[in-house]
Amino acid sequence: MQATSKDDTGRESPAPSGKIGADHSAMRAHNERLVLSLIRRHGALAKSEIARLTGLSAQTVSVIMRGLEAAGLLRREEPVRGKVGQPTVPMSLEAEGALFLGLKVGRRRTEMVLIDFLGNTRAAQMMRHDHPSPDGVLNFARSAAMELTRPLPEALKSRIQGLGIGLPFQLWDWAESLGLQPGAMDAWGTRDIRAELAADLPWPVLLENDASAACNAELIFGTNPLPRNFVYVFLGFFVGGGLVLSGSMFAGQSGNAGALASMPVPDGRGGTRQLVDLASLSALEQQLAARGRDGGFLWEAAPDWQLEEEIIGPWLAKAARALAHVGASAGALCDLQAMVVDGWMPESLRARLIAGIEAELDRLPLSGMTRPTLIAGTAGPQARALGAASLPLSAKFLVEFGALPDPPRDTGRS
Repeated sequence: MQATSKDDTGRESPAPSGKIGADHSAMRAHNERLVLSLIRRHGALAKSEIARLTGLSAQTVSVIMRGLEAAGLLRREEPVRGKVGQPTVPMSLEAEGALFLGLKVGRRRTEMVLIDFLGNTRAAQMMRHDHPSPDGVLNFARSAAMELTRPLPEALKSRIQGLGIGLPFQLWDWAESLGLQPGAMDAWGTRDIRAELAADLPWPVLLENDASAACNAELIFGTNPLPRNFVYVFLGFFVGGGLVLSGSMFAGQSGNAGALASMPVPDGRGGTRQLVDLASLSALEQQLAARGRDGGFLWEAAPDWQLEEEIIGPWLAKAARALAHVGASAGALCDLQAMVVDGWMPESLRARLIAGIEAELDRLPLSGMTRPTLIAGTAGPQARALGAASLPLSAKFLVEFGALPDPPRDTGRS
């Protein structure tokens, strides 16, 4: 859809050109992405609604939507008849219009998913490990990509648009946290798995911090209405997040904005500790180990965990207290409207955590600022893998959601 170049993360960006024809092509590509973004955000829309939202002429919108339909990215819904005039024909995203692969690299679990244009997971593979190594991850990724795509009909294989990688930054700093010998993770400092996979695979390969990728999944696939300014928290083995300002992800100077794990928070004893020490599943695993329990089951699946209250209760209390300070601090600094909380955990446990954060916010002095609303994430335990797969989707088919116009107030539908 658009001529692109790539930066050193593999992100695609418009290729520069001074030619009038190239400018026209770039504008056409931008408008196509704008239309797809509006339909993704608001659901099926008719041409007249797209024209009203964008300010584009009805003829321009008609040409764009016919092209997107011919490309297999949009499909027609049933006509909607109003009181007067011709019926309108809403257009929605075609699930099989494009497919994407997502690789999530975790401390205990690495997985790859294949998703469609709507964000539905079509297939997945996973690998458990005590700690990730570059060679192990690369071998898994090559094998999983083959296994996930081999059963597809040729027509669908041609619609695979890229592979996204959700990778925690500075992996070489993990050795101590994972109970390994110093230097055990140093190989991550000299390897570029994005470039190595890009050399082996026939698709574009992009890379992002895993928690930032999870935040992107919530923005693109989430089902809850989201405010334009919020901090996103994902609890996995460690804890991470993302910062959304004016409806778009804010990356920061080094791309590491929202690195919540390093944030100092009160430890409940008059001192401070980093958030990761109090609000992470590694802390829960350590509590299990201290009681002679093997915490390996935490990384197998997240629908249900059998945990005694004397273990989960204290962990929840510490995590909720720490995250309340994160929400209050981020809210005061950036005038945020909300904190979105998600994680690799059962929904029932996440609900208890959010209730605990609410209770802790009640105890904090919040005068002079807007108290952030707490919102449960909807991407769930698979948010990081979905977020990784969303990277090529965003790069090729979307504009920044912060740049989208407000939803239509009167669609004329009956």
